[in-house]
Amino acid sequence: MPIHWKDHIISTSDILRDKSRIKGTRIPVSLLLGYLAAVRTIDEIIAEFPDLKAMQIQGCLDYTRELAEFEVVA
Repeated sequence: MPIHWKDHIISTSDILRDKSRIKGTRIPVSLLLGYLAAVRTIDEIIAEFPDLKAMQIQGCLDYTRELAEFEVVA
């Protein structure tokens, strides 16, 4: 089942100054990506943030994939 980041990631000016975060939380995407970059497993991350779900963390990866594919046309 494909993960669509827009189901899990939001950015609003009133919370975390427009930083991308997990919907319904104040957990920034950048924090979770840092955990993943440090080779933490999804289960380890959920143990630290019990309100998170695996789909939300996977949504961070889909969000990052889309950002990496973004092209600026000059």
